[in-house]
Amino acid sequence: MGIMPHTSVDEALELALSLDIPYWPQLPRISFHQDMFAQTAQNFPGIETDIEARKLRFNTDMFYQELTDYAQKMAQDDTLAMSGGYSTIYERFLQADLRPYHAVRGQVAGPITLGFNVLDEERKPILYNDDVKALLFDFIQRKANFQYRELKKRSDNAFVWVDEPGLYYVFSPIYGYNDIQAKEDLYDLFQGMEGAKGLHLCPNINLPYLLELGVELLSFNAYQLGFMPREYASAAAEFLRNGGVICWGIVPTEAEALAAETPETLTNRLRDYWQAIAKTGNLPLEHIARQALLAPAKCSVKEMSGNWLNDGKNEEQPEPDAEVKTVNKAFSFLKDMSKILTGTMNL
Repeated sequence: MGIMPHTSVDEALELALSLDIPYWPQLPRISFHQDMFAQTAQNFPGIETDIEARKLRFNTDMFYQELTDYAQKMAQDDTLAMSGGYSTIYERFLQADLRPYHAVRGQVAGPITLGFNVLDEERKPILYNDDVKALLFDFIQRKANFQYRELKKRSDNAFVWVDEPGLYYVFSPIYGYNDIQAKEDLYDLFQGMEGAKGLHLCPNINLPYLLELGVELLSFNAYQLGFMPREYASAAAEFLRNGGVICWGIVPTEAEALAAETPETLTNRLRDYWQAIAKTGNLPLEHIARQALLAPAKCSVKEMSGNWLNDGKNEEQPEPDAEVKTVNKAFSFLKDMSKILTGTMNL
């Protein structure tokens, strides 16, 4: 979870820095500059940012006009770095003493999610323009690598993951960009990434598919599984056997769901998943646990620029303060679960 509902930078940073592996928060309720799409798209040719409407728009003519200038600056730090209002919280994070932590994490919005959510003047997703799509994948790969190098100066175990909640679109025939194309494009993207190749998403997508994208670290919404199908368990065991790391999004961030759980019930749910993997893949539970990270199931911020958060439904939205309390509680559950697991599995 990079996106948080907090409106206090200090509170969000304090929470993020209280974890074993801290990350820099994205706080879109403070400013649209902190929106995941706005931050990643900064300096991409043809992008127009409407701060008041909280929208990114794409101008095709501007894109082609800016290509020559972009080609000359595409490898420069000023082009790849977040700057101005986009980077204030990120810069605060970099100023913290990150040396004591085992690892630190960054994130960029994925090209598929961004490409589906930014529309051109004909209201078509920019992912459908082959020229734009090719540059978008390259641009985000460069941005991820630049961020990784910045974080690497603060921690030897830095990594950046690609945040792709919109990946579920590729399994619907109505969107015109299918899972086979997406797998090829993402595989190429990850092969060019520096550091651990990480993918994060929260929608429900076939787990074996995700594990075949060339990633070394997968963060996904495990809470929604309910149980571990044999096909999933087999794929997970193979991934872990080859050295992969799974970040289990196990703590719900919806208030009603969280109220029905405790750290103990969630730990038992996670153990059930792990036992299914151990049995199917003939892996010791300790092996699975040593290559596991724990995280919230998904972000809880509503009414942001990407419709993937609520799929465009006009649902009643929780109050921001309530969201903050729920997220804070979810993170406290993570810490309790970590203590339970490390204390009972000889880790």
